[in-house]
Amino acid sequence: MATVNTTKDFPKVVIVGKPNVGKSSLFNRIIQKRTAIISDQPQTTRDRNYGATQWLTKQFVVVDTGGISSAKINFQTEINQQVNVALNEADVVIFVCSYQDGLTVEDETIAKLLYKVKKPIILVANKYDKVDNSDLVADFLSLGFGWPILVSASHGIGVGELLDQIIIKLGDKKVITAAKITNLAVIGRPNVGKSSLVNAILVEDRVIVSPIAGTTTDAIDTYFQYNKEKYCLIDTAGIRRKGKITDSIEKYSVIRTTDAIKRSDLILFLLDADEGIIEQDLTVAGLAKNLDKPIIIVVNKWDLVANDEKAMKEFTKKIKEKFKYLDYALITYLSALKRTRINVLFKAINVVLTNMNLRIKTSVLNEIITKAQLINQAPNFNGGRLKIYYGTQVETAPPTFILMVNNKDYCHFSYHRFLINQIRNSFDFVGVPIRIILKNRKSLYKDND
Repeated sequence: MATVNTTKDFPKVVIVGKPNVGKSSLFNRIIQKRTAIISDQPQTTRDRNYGATQWLTKQFVVVDTGGISSAKINFQTEINQQVNVALNEADVVIFVCSYQDGLTVEDETIAKLLYKVKKPIILVANKYDKVDNSDLVADFLSLGFGWPILVSASHGIGVGELLDQIIIKLGDKKVITAAKITNLAVIGRPNVGKSSLVNAILVEDRVIVSPIAGTTTDAIDTYFQYNKEKYCLIDTAGIRRKGKITDSIEKYSVIRTTDAIKRSDLILFLLDADEGIIEQDLTVAGLAKNLDKPIIIVVNKWDLVANDEKAMKEFTKKIKEKFKYLDYALITYLSALKRTRINVLFKAINVVLTNMNLRIKTSVLNEIITKAQLINQAPNFNGGRLKIYYGTQVETAPPTFILMVNNKDYCHFSYHRFLINQIRNSFDFVGVPIRIILKNRKSLYKDND
């Protein structure tokens, strides 16, 4: 497998602190996106969450982490481990305390941890409400990191001053290049191995992996490099059927997953080879289909089933039967746990990325359309027969075609699908959805068409 370079070349600013001091709110404020889930419930953030931003022409990556605690509860040990990894790769550390809570024993414990890190530390007192309380602020001096920057992440107070300090502390660290970054969203129902796949690709324990369903609650972004190409890998929460979603954080997780799919360039849709295809898989696939994104169906845990061509052909047949609306998807097999066939996955990714940017010459497209009408004339529908005059490709990613016709209402959905298949038969658009938009020729110059 090729060497994977994560964000080692990117300057990183890591946010740490005890639970519920507003780390995720500050993270969202700095990157100017509502990426991290915000909740009063402890352990909402469990993994490291990355986001790129810019201030004073300098770019850097901000890393949100889970709350550090000595409490012996589910996932706390793993959260603390994730924080330690983030601290090791940090260029600057933002230590967030709560202005409202004042200095606490937990803050002092975290300060002792940060003394050993030997990284530039910026102390922040979040949840500042502009009430003058000099004694309260002075208490934070005992932590040994100087006067805290008073911030209200929810209202944006003091964030500009904080960003100025970040730039000063970063100094001449390298910045993110303007190279194209491809967003890959990893989706699937709970426990199909999404987080395991992320860790397998990055060759590190990037996200917490557990047999407990719902371990990943947020969409986790990780920037990395594979074979000199730059990617952002988005690990998402497992999607369950709507009737099964009751917890408020889980509802937000589904929203975040939907947003992750929207901003992705390509979807990696995971299936569990050991359990086979179940109803929940159909729910997830439907979401991906509705958003018209290029897709690779990744059959995970293949080591638990078989590893021969015959078995693959049989499972592929089942996939095509169950997901007829994803008949264009490219299918690949791997084992995230054993980190096998990851190179095959990236070969598939390269194929789909090439196909999604393919452009057909107008003359060639019209030859395909003319031939299609000769092979199969459009049926009578809605009081008339569709006639296509000419077509042109107007977009890539995904490939989008406009066909000028006599009356778009005459097109039956089956003929629309036939036209898409004729284009597919002539060009390799595997893994990529195709859009065909019909326009009435007489309305070509109408503003309201």
